[in-house]
Amino acid sequence: MLKNYLTIALRNLRHYRTYTTLNVLGLTVGMAGGILIFLFISYHLSTDRHHQKFDRIFRIVVDLHLEDGSVETYPEAPLPMAKVLRDEFSQVEQATSLKTLRELTVSFPSSKNGSSQRFLEQNTGALIESEWFDVFDYQWLKGNPKTSLREPNTVVLTETWAKKYFGNEDPIGKVLDLNHLTKVKVTGVLADPPRTTNNDVQLFISMGTFSHLLPDQNLNDWWALNSTDRVYLTLKNPSSAAQVAAAFPALAQKHYGKDASVFQFHIQPLSEVHFDVKRTGGALIQRSLLWSLGWIGAFLILIACLNFINLATAQSLSRAKEIGIRKTLGSSKWQVMRQFLLETALIVTTAAIGAGLLVVLILPFVNQWLGLNLTFTLNAQATLLLTVLLVGIIGLAGGYPAFMMSGFSPWQALKGKGVLPKKGGLSLRQSMIVVQFAICQALLIGTMVVTRQMKYVEQSDLGFKKDNVLVVNLPDPSPTALTAFKNSLLQYPEIQSVSAAYRPPSASVMNGGSFKFDNRAQWEAFPIRERLGDADYLKTYGLQLVAGRNVAPSDTIREYVVNEALLKKLNIKDPNDILGHKIETYLSPVAAPVVGVVKDFHLRSLREQIEPCVISTQTARYRKVGVRVAAASPSKTLNHVRQTWQKIYPNEVFSYEYLDEQLAKFYETEQLTVRLASVFSVVAILIGCLGLYGLVLLVVARRTKEIGVRKVLGASVASIVQLLSIDFLKPILVAIVLATPAAWYLMNEWLADFAYRIEVNWLIPTLAGLLTVLIAFLTLSFRSAKAALADPVEALKTE
Repeated sequence: MLKNYLTIALRNLRHYRTYTTLNVLGLTVGMAGGILIFLFISYHLSTDRHHQKFDRIFRIVVDLHLEDGSVETYPEAPLPMAKVLRDEFSQVEQATSLKTLRELTVSFPSSKNGSSQRFLEQNTGALIESEWFDVFDYQWLKGNPKTSLREPNTVVLTETWAKKYFGNEDPIGKVLDLNHLTKVKVTGVLADPPRTTNNDVQLFISMGTFSHLLPDQNLNDWWALNSTDRVYLTLKNPSSAAQVAAAFPALAQKHYGKDASVFQFHIQPLSEVHFDVKRTGGALIQRSLLWSLGWIGAFLILIACLNFINLATAQSLSRAKEIGIRKTLGSSKWQVMRQFLLETALIVTTAAIGAGLLVVLILPFVNQWLGLNLTFTLNAQATLLLTVLLVGIIGLAGGYPAFMMSGFSPWQALKGKGVLPKKGGLSLRQSMIVVQFAICQALLIGTMVVTRQMKYVEQSDLGFKKDNVLVVNLPDPSPTALTAFKNSLLQYPEIQSVSAAYRPPSASVMNGGSFKFDNRAQWEAFPIRERLGDADYLKTYGLQLVAGRNVAPSDTIREYVVNEALLKKLNIKDPNDILGHKIETYLSPVAAPVVGVVKDFHLRSLREQIEPCVISTQTARYRKVGVRVAAASPSKTLNHVRQTWQKIYPNEVFSYEYLDEQLAKFYETEQLTVRLASVFSVVAILIGCLGLYGLVLLVVARRTKEIGVRKVLGASVASIVQLLSIDFLKPILVAIVLATPAAWYLMNEWLADFAYRIEVNWLIPTLAGLLTVLIAFLTLSFRSAKAALADPVEALKTE
């Protein structure tokens, strides 16, 4: 019996090639989109889940509650807190701290020629306590996790970094020179950690090396809240997290005294760390984006199923007599249903295989495009997903058409009757078109809004000039070397200006603190931010003075330039009124006069409001050199900067980044959203058009004789195309009306994260609606024109 069903099914699929091809194509594209989204979501949800104690690992974070009522959230915690958690909290099984080194120069003699090799490691080296390996799981290839980092001046490398430094030699016992300050011995080698981790550390340096590597910092300072510092712990029972958090106010009182109310520490599950984009140093993905993508994946599969149902019901007219004959010869309703379900299973299985092959084919391009390392293998998760997809789609897409067609009355089926949808209102088939194009409309609106917001971000006036600025890392801020480096660069005609600074005008990391204005007795309730740079800072970055003058050259803080945001906070209307007044900041205990006011510039991304800021000189803290170059020959200029660098700093590694590329990293999440939304909008529209084509097939089949009569009576091709357009215009317009308010609301919620944003006006949904209608009309016109151009005599013969 099964063989008979299979033979008939294959015969029918070959006979109705167009029907089969459209269904397989639609389901393949929809399932491939769903699989890609599943891989993306699974990749992010699996972050750090390879640790056995994942559900018991927590991070300590801090919120700063300022006097003006504002709250600033940070991911860091004071390093000495780890020891307190270990010693004084009975609920804590283990606690550990980590201090990431933003830049670490690693050098060692080459075994081949004896010359020194140097590497500049950025954010991959860290000082850690040995308890780190009691909290987090690593595979040890060499060394002992209990003893390898117990002593000062020891380091553990990952396998990749060990090979990078020493090739195939045994790294154990080898010596590395760090920042030309201290030598450390390699005592262990770890297998490379999974890509799905937030701790991308490759060089683990013992915390006992802290004083040698960072002699100007205090490891036990509770006030040293640095964005590179982290504290993690494991609890004996995860339910005791609330008890631990309840003890934090007393802990803050002990170490911060009267300022304890400012520091509010929280305990954060490791499962939340990867999605904590609000805190500096958070990941690039929001959990809400993952859920949105999950819904999009479900919608893509739903659209593909609705497309299948549309095509199946549209094609049922041509199979009515087959069904009638089957039922006349004694086939039961269940036997007819099994026949159609088997055909559906064959189509869905073929589409699933096609979807898998398509995913494998395009996955390398997707990884390169998204900057990820997604893999598609038939593991337990992937097998379960494919099984659910197969069973679900066969049941959803094949169930309704099989039930509908198996229920035809034999005599009506033999006459070709009883298989057409009813007139008036929206039929189920038209409702499916509504759902399909509502999803398309919503995705189009979302894509347009995100794209326009990103264009707004790219084209916004940041208050400074970001183009053609080369930012070079500065290893030694000593005045002698810095002056020689600047003077050498300025002799090159293509270099317009050079400035040494702590960081550029806009940066992802923000420093700030208290300040006192003029003769006021109290410190101001709101914080002030800082930008430290030499006297060429304003010129190099294009900051505009609106009053006063620039700071004079100096190695220490002697004068301040402030921004307009500070004036607004101090209720000063005229910028000239603040000139000459002194301010005392957390940067220096000596009050210094304000000598100038600059136009507001963005200190961070456009998600943040512009805050009060001071600009001053302090050579000891300079870490970057900004080089404004002419646009004519940037590559030649870069080579000159590199050569000059090597002359002044022969023992250091040259490292640079263009300022505009640096600022683009602020919006990696949004750029990712644009890419994903664009792709899945195209996929949804493609599948929707296939569904619309199914509706056109039905309309033409219903009205073939009517079209022939109209042509005989003189109707033109254009009038017939217009007539047939009525059948799709209503569901498309209904879809646009239904989708627009929901998309409008959701996109306004998304834009709420930006302090500076576009307005979602009527033009965006209008353009999306017109685009939807245009695409639908082009799809329709192809089949409608073919029907209108057909021989009317043949049309009149249609039964």
